[in-house]
Amino acid sequence: MFTSKSFKAKQKGRWLSLSLLTLATSYSISAHAHFQMLYTPDLLRDKGGDITFKMPFTHPAESGHVMAVDAPQSFYVVKKGKKTDLTKQVKPIQWSSAVDTGLAYEASATLRGLGDYVFVLTPSPYFEKEENLYIQQISKTIVNVGSLPTDWSNELGLPAEIVPLTKPYAIYEGGTFTGVVKANGQSVPFAEIEVEFLNYQPDMGANKFAEQATFTPPADAFTTISLFADANGTFTFGIPKAGQWGFAALGVGPEKTYQGKELSQDAVIWVQAHAIK
Repeated sequence: MFTSKSFKAKQKGRWLSLSLLTLATSYSISAHAHFQMLYTPDLLRDKGGDITFKMPFTHPAESGHVMAVDAPQSFYVVKKGKKTDLTKQVKPIQWSSAVDTGLAYEASATLRGLGDYVFVLTPSPYFEKEENLYIQQISKTIVNVGSLPTDWSNELGLPAEIVPLTKPYAIYEGGTFTGVVKANGQSVPFAEIEVEFLNYQPDMGANKFAEQATFTPPADAFTTISLFADANGTFTFGIPKAGQWGFAALGVGPEKTYQGKELSQDAVIWVQAHAIK
């Protein structure tokens, strides 16, 4: 049973409505979801080499507003338990959507050897004027080289984190993704989660979303899908289409205020589903 705490309106207007159901895979209507992107085209690679990440804070399912955020607090990669700081690799760019162009960031990295590379971005908090609160989305993207699993399921002990129970780079279209929402290593019961499909493919060279969507959702309710984790902080989502999907667990981090305003410290993870050919 949900506690009164799980009903607390942490996000102040981030949903048009929420339909609370007892199943962790219940859906509800959500609008204008914010997502910190940590995008590189291929999360499952045959070989290593140089890769580039694009990091706009935006609305990827609808090629929406690009929110200008101060420089990230940190960016690093974990490989076989070793952490490497990449913050100095982060550079400002301009990112364009169907709505506008705004400040974003990019970073480069080199993949050396087989295994999993867990990239973690901690952005600066963004002040959302319409909601009168700050949003900080601590984001993970896991890139694998050579189909050799090493680090993908390891918990990093982040303030806000989604720990995958499914390989996030090896999901079939029509398969499922399961994760556990955690805050400083502790599971977050009944965490509220938003899900979006990267429906407008990023143009890495031009720093913009594609003009045409990959597909047209049957209704606005499918632009952002909301669901709840169970009492153990675990959730499962069925992935209907190949491509990259973002999961954001809202307001689960321990920090609740920033510069005198409410702070929603979210956990984000990006996964990739593959078509069966």
